[in-house]
Amino acid sequence: MPGPSPGLRRALLGLWAALGLGLLGLSAVAQEPFWADLQPRVALVERGGSLWLNCSTNCPRPERGGLETSLRRNGTQRGLRWLARQLVDIREPETQPVCFFRCARRTLQARGLIRTFQRPDRVELVPLPAWQPVGENFTLSCRVPGAGPRASLTLTLLRGAQELIRRSFAGEPPRARGAVLTATVLARREDHGANFSCRAELDLRPHGLGLFENISAPRELRTFALSPDAPRLAAPRLLEVGSERPVSCALDGLFPAWEAGVYLALGDQRLSPDVTLEGDALMATATATASAEQEGARQLVCSVTLGGESRETRENMTVYSFPAPLLTLSEPSVPEGKMVTVTCAAGARALVTLDGVPAAFPGQPAQLQVNATEDDDRRSFFCDATLEVDGETLSKNDSAELRVLYAPRLDDSDCPRSWTWPEGPEQTLRCEARGNPAPSVHCARTDGGAVLALGLLGPVTRALAGTYRCTASNAQGETVKDVTLTVEYAPALDSVGCPERITWLEGTEASLSCVAHGVPPPNVSCVRSGEARVIEGLLHVAREHAGTYRCEATNARGSAAKNVAVTVEYGPSFEELGCPSNWTWVEGAGRLFSCEVDGKPQPQVECVGSGGSSEGVLLPLAPPDSSPRAPSIPSHLAPGIYICNATNRHGSRVKTVAVSSESAPQMDESTCPSHQTWLEGTEAEALACAARGRPSPQVRCSREGAPRPQRLRVSREDAGTYRCLATNAHGTDARTVTVGVEYRPVVAELAASPPGGVRPGGNFTLTCRAEAWPPAQISWRAPPGALNIGLSSNNSTLSVAGALGSHGGEYECAATNAHGRHARRITVRVAGPWLWVAVGGAAGGAALLAAGAGLAFYVRSTACKKGEYNVQEAESSGEAVCLNGAGGGAAGGSGAEAGTEAAGSAEEAPAEGEVFAIQLTSA
Repeated sequence: MPGPSPGLRRALLGLWAALGLGLLGLSAVAQEPFWADLQPRVALVERGGSLWLNCSTNCPRPERGGLETSLRRNGTQRGLRWLARQLVDIREPETQPVCFFRCARRTLQARGLIRTFQRPDRVELVPLPAWQPVGENFTLSCRVPGAGPRASLTLTLLRGAQELIRRSFAGEPPRARGAVLTATVLARREDHGANFSCRAELDLRPHGLGLFENISAPRELRTFALSPDAPRLAAPRLLEVGSERPVSCALDGLFPAWEAGVYLALGDQRLSPDVTLEGDALMATATATASAEQEGARQLVCSVTLGGESRETRENMTVYSFPAPLLTLSEPSVPEGKMVTVTCAAGARALVTLDGVPAAFPGQPAQLQVNATEDDDRRSFFCDATLEVDGETLSKNDSAELRVLYAPRLDDSDCPRSWTWPEGPEQTLRCEARGNPAPSVHCARTDGGAVLALGLLGPVTRALAGTYRCTASNAQGETVKDVTLTVEYAPALDSVGCPERITWLEGTEASLSCVAHGVPPPNVSCVRSGEARVIEGLLHVAREHAGTYRCEATNARGSAAKNVAVTVEYGPSFEELGCPSNWTWVEGAGRLFSCEVDGKPQPQVECVGSGGSSEGVLLPLAPPDSSPRAPSIPSHLAPGIYICNATNRHGSRVKTVAVSSESAPQMDESTCPSHQTWLEGTEAEALACAARGRPSPQVRCSREGAPRPQRLRVSREDAGTYRCLATNAHGTDARTVTVGVEYRPVVAELAASPPGGVRPGGNFTLTCRAEAWPPAQISWRAPPGALNIGLSSNNSTLSVAGALGSHGGEYECAATNAHGRHARRITVRVAGPWLWVAVGGAAGGAALLAAGAGLAFYVRSTACKKGEYNVQEAESSGEAVCLNGAGGGAAGGSGAEAGTEAAGSAEEAPAEGEVFAIQLTSA
């Protein structure tokens, strides 16, 4: 009798191993001592927080137990061997709770450690001084009350984001709380307006907690520098009542200068200064105005204040009163020959001087007697007054003008007898007369003509030339004078005396002359452009005389120049270079026949066919210039002989032109089809492409992409895109040709699904795939009597639902297109159901194991006597499978034969008859 199966042997071994481990565990428990435990053993709690402590023991039946602590308790939970208690409002820096149990007359203890921490909620930076002198030290002090433990605390003093000093308190006792950090800092200019702060960091990350940070409110520092020198005060020593004078106060070495305050005052009067800054320098300017109440000695005060300190300067100023002197005339306007009295007077303390003659004493007036003459008209008298103030002599003056009345006088200096004026620019014509009152002057032609607008700005024209009589008059009398006006003007060349364009005829005689107008009379000369020789006398006209001549007229007032274009006309003439006798016309080239004719004026040219197909046809000519009036370019031009006739008003000329026609290459669908088809396996051939054109084009075709290898027969690789290029002397034409290769059908794949034997009532599918171009039509041939067969829309899939014995047999798939037919066959066998027996076993004791072993022996010896069996191991179970089949032998061999019985086969017709095995198993 065979032994137990491998699975049974492994189950028995596992059971014995489990029993052995259990015995070992009981032995270890029996030897372990009793203990008490407190969890958590070490805890860090935020001040004022709460904590649950778990006190436990392994004593089977402790007599009593508890938790000793001075902390406040909120709730307690108990068990036989454990005790849990919540501690609340924990504020002590450090406490040591004790967990104890009484067990077997012994006291079991476990001691814990609870420490508190406090976040740096208050970070205080001691206030800074209102103003701090630059270059002196000041103290930064930071307090963090209550934060701790101090050993985990770090304080940092900051200037903006810059760290000034950083200190940690590592090594401090665990119960230490709060911290102070003090530093001495040198004040700098750049610290003005800077914010100082203190940052506190409580690092509890080594204890499993986070990093707690806080920063104080920033404190702004204001630094200053004030020069020890006094301000510089600039002000006048004397100030007259009612006058305004500028005063200024300056001080260097200020920082920040814009924060400085300035006080500026004259006596009890405070001034309003304008303050300007330049770097560290300050300048305050104001206007000082004195009143009569301030007359006498006064002090001018300037004070500059910065950072609570000030610098001051005082200067003396004297306020005085000094009225201006008064000069009077007995009569300001008198007739010639009358006496006039001039008087000069000033204040009581002033000494006056009249025209250089001082008064006898200060406070007395000075006088002068004058007999009025013509020379005294507009005479000025001057009165000076002097006053001594605070050791300085001050002066003021006054003046007056005497007017003497007399008859007019016309002098040559003021009204010349002869005037010469240039024409054109605006001038002021002056004829002035002396006299008082001022005389009026009137100048008019003696013949009653034009009147001169004297004293007014106006244009001078040649019409003003002539002789005028000028009359000056006022209340004292009248005088007369004759004057002559001459108007000169530059030369002028007009179209009448000097035309812009002159036309000469070749072979005649002509002269070039220009007449100019001007005062004085101008001289005229004409020179050809680019030459220096003056043209004079008669010329025998030739074509080289045509061109541009510059005629210039010159006199004392200027010159005038004018360009004269001389045209020489002549009859038409042809040249071979401009109008060739033989011309080849290229169709579509866009070029017109150019027939250039020499002649003035430009001749009219027309070319007309004279015989053959070109009889009466006009040859299209390119225009002689670049104007857009060119005739349209014809698509076809008849070759032949053309007669060109050129005509202008001086004659005509005739020329014969022979025209021939050619064209560039051209391909289209008729000469080079864009889609061409070859058959695989036929003899290789060239693309059918030709081109029209004269001379006859040469056509070459090449494949785009990879070049086409030379083959004797057409293959599928020959399909693709080809580029054909036609070339002749007048250009190229290209065409793209797509070549398709068609081939006979081949059934590439014939397969069954599922890939195994099919049982009666089961489903199977046959798939047929063919390669062909044009695409093949799929058809099927099934075994006789096979019913209920389904086909897909393109016949590529045959499916059977609920297979019967009549569905077994040979199936043929055939693919057909215009180039042939190809078929393959496959055989499908429908087999009976197999017997599957599954036996499960369970382990739970010696009796179940024995029953499982007996069941396994029964299955092997009895249930599988009619066939062989295979044993497959599954996860956590065993499964035995029996296969019914014919023949004996080993278990593995029987299973293989059963698979062959249920298999189908496939073969290809009419080829070698390939067989495909299909394993279809029952569910």
